[in-house]
Amino acid sequence: MAHAPQVRSVYVYQAPVRLWHWVNALAITVLAVTGYFIGSPLPTMPGEASAHYVMGYIRFAHFAAAYVFAVGMLGRIYWAFVGNHHARELFTLPIFSRAYWREVATMLKWYAFLIPRPNRYVGHNPLARLAMVLGFVVISLFMLVTGFALYGEGLGVGSWADKLFGWVIPLFGQSQDVHTWHHLGLWAMTIFVTLHVYAAIREDIMSRQSMVSTMISGYRTFKN
Repeated sequence: MAHAPQVRSVYVYQAPVRLWHWVNALAITVLAVTGYFIGSPLPTMPGEASAHYVMGYIRFAHFAAAYVFAVGMLGRIYWAFVGNHHARELFTLPIFSRAYWREVATMLKWYAFLIPRPNRYVGHNPLARLAMVLGFVVISLFMLVTGFALYGEGLGVGSWADKLFGWVIPLFGQSQDVHTWHHLGLWAMTIFVTLHVYAAIREDIMSRQSMVSTMISGYRTFKN
């Protein structure tokens, strides 16, 4: 007689973390699409310029999404202090723990199809945790700093963005250098998101533990 698989669930991600995740995903999508067109503008439209405000709308969407992204990041940092211990995994790494690096190596073998089944983790697995800190947090902070530095140019000297981030442009050399690095950051974030989505779907299919649905319900489900 066949036995039904045993299923157990553990509450991992609190509602503010889940809400931030999906709002942040939408903001990054808007930023990536509009940022691409800002860096590679559409062909000139025929007729009077006043009748075509396509690039104006694209820039507005980019700036609005940037504000959402920035406020969301500040809120996420706040929740890392007041939320459960899983909320802090996005910003911390046990880099001095040998056991942690052994687990990272194990997960690398799992993603390389060298072992039949991975270890199970309630929160982020060690490799995912490393990727989130280096691939998301670092890139996000870089994009926010360089983005608001460029935004401050448009607002003008003495604006809040210029006062807070005006030092970034001379640090890089000139405005065009910041534009170039900011645009390269777009592709770095695109690569991270692609790998992140692939890994989450792969885990859902192959590891017998929930991933995508966990960020909807908050519960990680394990099947024997």
